[in-house]
Amino acid sequence: MTIVVLLGVLLLVIAGCVCVVWAARGGPRWVRVVATATVAAGELVSRSGKRRRHDDAQE
Repeated sequence: MTIVVLLGVLLLVIAGCVCVVWAARGGPRWVRVVATATVAAGELVSRSGKRRRHDDAQE
């Protein structure tokens, strides 16, 4: 079951990356929306990782 969930997440990540590249080349509106959501999710994950590293350094 875990493998199925991980494969699903992997497919979503790959699809998001494809949409980002397609949107950069002028894709349809829905692709730009998905690309924006993908970039926003990436920023959230990046900030979360930085915050976690910062908190660990203070301890």
